[in-house]
Amino acid sequence: MADEPETGGRRKRGAGGGAEARRLLRGSQGNIQLPYIQRKILPYNILSDESLDIIEANADTILQEIGIEIREDPEAVELFRKAGADCKVLDAEKVRVRFPKGLPRSIIQKTAPKSFIQHARNPERSVEIGGNSTVFAPVYGPPFVRGLDGVRRYGTIADFQNLVRLAYMAPALHHSGGTVCEPVDVPVNKRHLDMVQAHIKYSDKPFMGSVTHPLRAEDSVSMAKLVFGDKFVDENCVLINLINVNSPMIYDNIMLGALKVYAAANQATIVTPFILSGAMSPVAQAGTLTQVLAEVLCGASLTQLVRPGAPVVFGVFASSMSMQTGAPTFGTPEPSMVIYGAAQLARRLGIPFRSGGSLCASKLPDAQAAYESAQTLIPTLMAGTHFVLHAAGWLEGGLVSSFDKFIMDVDQCAMMQRFAEGIDMSENGQAMDAIREVRNAGKTHFLESAHTRANFESAFYRSIVANNDSYEQWTAEGEKRTEDKAHNIAEKWLKDYEAPALDPAIEESLVAFVAKKKASMPDAFT
Repeated sequence: MADEPETGGRRKRGAGGGAEARRLLRGSQGNIQLPYIQRKILPYNILSDESLDIIEANADTILQEIGIEIREDPEAVELFRKAGADCKVLDAEKVRVRFPKGLPRSIIQKTAPKSFIQHARNPERSVEIGGNSTVFAPVYGPPFVRGLDGVRRYGTIADFQNLVRLAYMAPALHHSGGTVCEPVDVPVNKRHLDMVQAHIKYSDKPFMGSVTHPLRAEDSVSMAKLVFGDKFVDENCVLINLINVNSPMIYDNIMLGALKVYAAANQATIVTPFILSGAMSPVAQAGTLTQVLAEVLCGASLTQLVRPGAPVVFGVFASSMSMQTGAPTFGTPEPSMVIYGAAQLARRLGIPFRSGGSLCASKLPDAQAAYESAQTLIPTLMAGTHFVLHAAGWLEGGLVSSFDKFIMDVDQCAMMQRFAEGIDMSENGQAMDAIREVRNAGKTHFLESAHTRANFESAFYRSIVANNDSYEQWTAEGEKRTEDKAHNIAEKWLKDYEAPALDPAIEESLVAFVAKKKASMPDAFT
């Protein structure tokens, strides 16, 4: 591993894990950072080894008999052909690639890392992706926002920057994410420059690169090199990116082009089939898992053919759909089963795993949003997910980034962080002295025990948005709903925000790079 990068970022020590971190959070509603999660709870396994064997065999059959369609990427086709795949030209744009049984798996398992570090410009914000870790990242991709004015509208670069600020301030978000909203007021061919620059300037947490065109991926790598240095980037992961499969079983030249750029630069790719069961995969969960595995095996193996050892993540985005209307649905049992099953398949394959976060179809941060998000976030944690995209801010089936829901979700992420610590089995956790003290003194409660006094500040998770006061007190304080409190916290965080230090020379070089790239091409909004 190379030395830490010299980025000029302020080294601000985040709160430690466990009780001390929770104690510090009592006095602050933002920027007392929690480290990425080191899970002390076992992942939940929904499938038996026999069931996993069947799904893996079925995926091999799909890859061998049906294959994966590659569109407009002869370089990728040639890499697969040289590795031993059968490549059949369908027309001028399409090639059907079929794989001998076990070939993609063998390529992946030979060189792909089981875990890796994504470095942040502040070394204390770096995260591990893999092992027993879980990393929460915010919402990704919505074209609309529901901002502090409460209005649903197209996102702007100002919204984007504010969402990056909120992610930086959020204690339980370990990552700055990527396209936290689409800034439609910036030309399509130039907005990636402003987005990557915003992540670097307004946060010192890890961030994602652009994938909407291979050239934009190259720009993302170039900007990362301005921050970390060429040698450090070549030897370490400083970017992670999202490569979506065009399910069912199609890869296009845009996604493959970005994948190749990042893999060649030794940066991490999340290969993610985008599944709307019933439309992009079978309605049956086992069939969906089979297709997901086949699609991931193809994309993940390509990263290793481009550059052996490049970090790659097994991703899945799974939702169900209303069979009456065709609308996506979230928080239902079937996608949760897919998350659990895919996590097991990723562990068997031996690479890190990514899945959903706080997903919902609700149009407002209301009860539906809360229920559906919880029904996605809990399985995500319990499955043993390593990288959690959409952990905060997702609304309306991913069409909207909501500022108020962002705060509500951040609260739930902190709760999941507490749950992942498991049960404290230390001497203090066993609390034998407290039990002896109370009963030997003839007391009828533990409120006055020395153990309670020593632990009362950090014993239980305290929500920043929930209200547990009496009805009378709640009424006297204005009858504020959860979303009202979340709104107030978002406003306060943005008011209190202070940008992390950035070396002026690095910032100057980024500004110059962005200006030069923008000047090199006319604006394009399609």
